[in-house]
Amino acid sequence: FSLVSKQLSVCTPLSCLSMQMKLWNKYKVTSIPSLVFVDAATGKVVCRNGLLVVRDDPKGLEFPWGPKPFVEVVAGPLLRNNRQTTDSSSLEGHYVGVYFSAHWCPPCRSLTRVLVESYRTIKESGHKFEIVFVSADRSEESFKQYFSEMPWLAVPYSDEARRSRLNRLYGIQGIPTLILLDTEGHVVTRQGRVEVLNDPECRLFPWHPRPVLELNESNAVQLHEGPCLVLFVDAEEEGELEPAKELIQPIAEKLMAKYKAKEEETPLLFFVAGEDDMTDSLRDYTNLPEAAPLLTILDMSARAKYVRDVEEITPAVVEQFVGEFLAEKLKPEPI
Repeated sequence: FSLVSKQLSVCTPLSCLSMQMKLWNKYKVTSIPSLVFVDAATGKVVCRNGLLVVRDDPKGLEFPWGPKPFVEVVAGPLLRNNRQTTDSSSLEGHYVGVYFSAHWCPPCRSLTRVLVESYRTIKESGHKFEIVFVSADRSEESFKQYFSEMPWLAVPYSDEARRSRLNRLYGIQGIPTLILLDTEGHVVTRQGRVEVLNDPECRLFPWHPRPVLELNESNAVQLHEGPCLVLFVDAEEEGELEPAKELIQPIAEKLMAKYKAKEEETPLLFFVAGEDDMTDSLRDYTNLPEAAPLLTILDMSARAKYVRDVEEITPAVVEQFVGEFLAEKLKPEPI
């Protein structure tokens, strides 16, 4: 923090804004106030939800607040909606969905109805799978009412400390959020909500991240989580986006592998977009031309866009575009 503060004290207003946007993107900040703890020696995130740390540990007894294994944080009794309890050790060897939700939140209630069906489908297919509900309800009565609709497990509402630790562990900034863990407790995806809505038959479970996504209404929320490469193409029918996906997939896979090896999140998401009402709205919002194919990088949080205007889009063109963006050699245009 001292290094950042020193840099900010001598930068120009324009460069300050640029640095702030880079920090917002790097640490996936979607709301303020937000406090992120970083290991200065390695640059790696220690804790994304520092505000909860300060609230829960004002004396710093747990400093340096490094991440703990899920099995340690969740340890203790878990509830079933028939009022029986089971120990968290029953989760061993299971894929686990950690579900942050609340009854007062309309999108949460909508997702819960879909998630109940997905849960049953996955269980019936033979997967060892469980969900743990972490409530953000405002009263125990609301929690009980909401939990009565769920066939899975929950952290007791009275155990506020454990609920808070799970929020801290995954840096939860909004609900509903569904985190998918593998059988070893490692995060498979933080986009469980999007996956459940996009894959109602759960054919792709456990939803390992895909290098390239087809842009649609349910995953468009990811456009606000950081810079995204979006390749717009002239495609209206199902299957017509496949050539575009195949064109950029090797570049996306290479970038994912590079940052996975460094245990860092990929700094760029990849999408292909056809022609539909949602895509038209996105073009209008970002003031993009109607041309197709059109290669862009959209950075919603910085309200910036980058457009590569060429006659033919080839893998070499895409790779150069991505490389120049990551090297900060491109000049942004305002959205």
